[in-house]
Amino acid sequence: MSDTISIRVSKRLKEDLERLGIDYADLVRQYLEDVVRREKKRAILREADKIREELRAKYGVLSPSSPLVREDRDEVDR
Repeated sequence: MSDTISIRVSKRLKEDLERLGIDYADLVRQYLEDVVRREKKRAILREADKIREELRAKYGVLSPSSPLVREDRDEVDR
């Protein structure tokens, strides 16, 4: 299922895009997908930061997670 989004650009810009053979519909689609992907990641990171701060407030100072991740990866490699 798809939907349509329309944007207004100058006539000159549209002519330039067409003259240069730029598939602007695909270009805009890819850009919007990238923006959504980045924003979803940011939202997840904000939520993770919120959870981390709640844990820090409840349990005190938390150590960095990188040693734990490295330890888990080392165990998987064995």
